[in-house]
Parts: sequence; C-alpha cells; structure tokens
Amino acid sequence: MRIIYIDIDSLRPDHLGCYGYHRNTSPNIDAIDAQGVRFDNVYITDAPCLPSRTALWSGRCGFHTGVVNHGGVAGQPLVEGPQRGFEDQFLHTGWMSLLRGLGYTTATVSSFGERHSAWHWYAGFNHIINPGKRGLEDAHDVMPLALNWLNQHAASDHWFLHLNLWDPHTPYSTPLDYGNPFEDDPIPAWLTEDVWQASWKGFGPHSAQELHGFGNPQEAMWHESYPRVPAQLNSFDKVKQWIDGYDVGIHYADHHLGQLFNTLTDMGVFDETVIMISADHGENQGEFNIWGDHQTADQITCRVPLIVRWPGLTDEARTDDALHYHYDWAATLIELLGGSVPENWDGQSFASAFKQQQTKGRNFVVTSQGAWACQRGVRFNQDNQSLMYLQTYHDGYKQLDPQMLFNLSEDPHQQNNLVESKPEWMIQAQAHLNRWLFDMTMSSSFDVDPMMTVLREGGPLHTRGLLSGYLDLLTSTGRAHHAQRLKARHPGDVE
Repeated sequence: MRIIYIDIDSLRPDHLGCYGYHRNTSPNIDAIDAQGVRFDNVYITDAPCLPSRTALWSGRCGFHTGVVNHGGVAGQPLVEGPQRGFEDQFLHTGWMSLLRGLGYTTATVSSFGERHSAWHWYAGFNHIINPGKRGLEDAHDVMPLALNWLNQHAASDHWFLHLNLWDPHTPYSTPLDYGNPFEDDPIPAWLTEDVWQASWKGFGPHSAQELHGFGNPQEAMWHESYPRVPAQLNSFDKVKQWIDGYDVGIHYADHHLGQLFNTLTDMGVFDETVIMISADHGENQGEFNIWGDHQTADQITCRVPLIVRWPGLTDEARTDDALHYHYDWAATLIELLGGSVPENWDGQSFASAFKQQQTKGRNFVVTSQGAWACQRGVRFNQDNQSLMYLQTYHDGYKQLDPQMLFNLSEDPHQQNNLVESKPEWMIQAQAHLNRWLFDMTMSSSFDVDPMMTVLREGGPLHTRGLLSGYLDLLTSTGRAHHAQRLKARHPGDVE
C-alpha cells in the first residue's frame, strides 16, 4: 500500500468546492473527493499548529501530552519522569512509529518541526525533507522536493509520505504572475458591509484595524513585502482583497496538487495510492473579528477538512457526517493496515464502520486553544441542531465573552450568542465539558491541566506583555471604550 497525506496549513473546509464553496478554489481536491469519503465533522483537539500536529502525531490530546501552547512550559511535551526509558512515548507509540512497525517507509516534506522547534514531532520518520523556510514556503518550493522523493520511491510498496503545503497561511505570498482567478467573484455572502463596519470599530489582534497582530510599527510595515496583503481592512474593497488572497493561496496549493496527481498517474501508481487531504486547523476570516488567523477553540479554527480516497474501499463517493477527532482517522488508518491502536491513545478507530460504508462517531468532541487565547469548546448535537459551546478563560484581548453558545445549523459564522436564551443547551454543553474534564483527569499520567499552566504563566504566548501598548493604540485611534473594557478585564496585565 502507498499512502500520501496532504496537510494544507490553515485550510478551512467551507472554502473548498467539495464542501460547498461558491468559488472554484479546489478543482483537483474536488476530483479526489469525487472518488472518496468526505468527512464533514472532523475536529482538531488542540489549536493551533504545534498543539494540533503534536496531538495527531502522538494520538493523544494536549491534556495528555502537555502541548497546548506555542511556547512556555505547555509548548513542549510533559516530562515523563523517572519511568522514562531510553526511548519516550512519542517514539514508542507515535503515529509514524506505528506505521514503521507495520513495515512502512515514512517520509515528510515539511519545515514544521523546525518552525516550532517541535523535535518530538519527527519521531518515527525514516526520511525528513525540510524545504528550509520555516513555514514561508510556497507550493512551488515544496512540490519539487515531493516529486523528487516519489521519483525515487513511488515504484516501491509500503510507504507513507506526509506533504505539507502552507499557501493558505498568512502572509498570502502566491506569486503575482499567477493572477487572481477570483477577481470577478463575490466574497462569501455573510461578509456584508455591516459586518465589516462592526469589525472596523472593534478590536483585538488580527482584527480589521490591527490586521497583522497588535498594530505595532513592525507589523504595519510587514505587509509591504506581500502585495496581496493589505495593511488594514479600511474599506470593503480591502475585505475582498484579503479574502481573495486566502482563496488564491488555496487555489495555488490545489494547482500544484494537480501536478502531484498527474505524476502519480504517469508513474502508474495513482490507482494504487491512498490519498488523504486535511489540515492542522481552519482559519477565522472575520469570525470574532479575527482575520487570517487561528486564535480560538471555535468551529472555524477547529473544524478541518478530511477527504480520504482509498482504492477498493471508496470506489463510490460518500459523505461521513459523524463527529470525529482528527486522530480518530489516524487510529482508523492503523487498524485498516492491520495494526493495533496503543492503549495510551485518545484516538479511537472506526475502521469497521469505514469498511462497511457506515458512519460511527462520537457523541461530542472537545476543542482547545492555548496560544492566542485560553479557551475550550464543545461541539455536540441536540434537538437536531449542530451546536458549539465556548468557555473562555483568557480572551487574548479579543471580543470574546466568558461563555458563548452558537447554533451552527442556523448561524455557521457564530454571530448570535445563545447563552441567555437556550439554558437547556447550556446545561448539556457544560455536562459534556465536565464529563471530558473528569475523563481526562482520571486517565492522565500527570498531575497537571496544561491549560492551567498557560494561565499561571501569564496567558497565551502570543499576547503576553502586549496589553499596555495595545491600550495606548486603542485610545489613540478613537477606541478608548475598548481600552477601558480590556483594562478592567485584565488589571494584572497592565504595566
């Protein structure tokens, strides 16, 4: 068996044609979808990049690995202690190590490990090909390396190739000579002038006025190197430019995937290769006044695409709408290949249902964010509605209430907080979160909740020490009322 896992950074499902997007962003991905299973409700356990990929590659959520932040103590795995032998759990029970144990050659074309100093993430790879730009690669930097590896190995059997594309991640750096396929296409209908105006009057890192962080001079100049990226969303036309930049990045990645699929066909192995397409997280594009970033535990950041084309198992295209974690598919892959899922994994296989073209998922999933805010979410279904509950411990200086509840079936972009009007849904959401916390605590090998570690260190990495300067900026730009709100909410963070 040959397996390729295409990992597209910051890719939200609803900007893909096969997930219903009105723009033709993904013709090559859509073609794979037409031959496979599209999963509509797959969620990462921990956002953003480092926590997410650590969870997927280890099969364990951030509560159990300790990785829920991008820095500080919770930016590295928990120390296993005196019982640790010559090798740690990442090597013994990591996803790649399990594949190697099944006889697979494992390879990655990615700079992710270096970008985040995620050295534990490399465990189990036979071949590590680092494009060398620490996440600032374009698809034209990555794809030749992948094709070169395939030229050497495609004819062999039993290999797994992880291919990491970054193009939808900010900054939007698709070469200008690629053009803009969406110049004449409208942006998503929910992004109205009223939504933009409310965003412009609002606040927060990566908001309409502080589009590249907290609005410091270095950030204001940063966009000059990337002509597809505006400095601010100071007009509705700039909103379109911004969304176009994201969608062109998706299209550029998809274009190069077409080259990959054509190469596999030319080599005569396309029909013998499992193709999986997913992401490390989604991307907020206006939700909560966050533009081009992944700062919450919400539906938009934590829901990811998953498309699986498996010759012989997915010959008829279908949709799986059950609730899954991303590492549930990792567990399923291990079992489909004849292996066993380790006891320490949180991922649960649904291999039997997959082979029988049935759906089998979870009753609810819990998401977390620790790098840009401290937040946990619960995605569940009740009364035939898709619901998302968010509990915020640290708002990351954004427009986030302590508790939020959204009916995604009617409000997919989370604009109407139902905390006060739906007490019966709130009771169920909190019961799910309490159940999860109990299960995580009782099954943990450590005496710590990593989210509490982040809070005691001063909050999420990307916001530490930045409030005082941001309060001055808000006041100088006519938003003193927002500065007062943040100062009152975070008195201990003001120097």
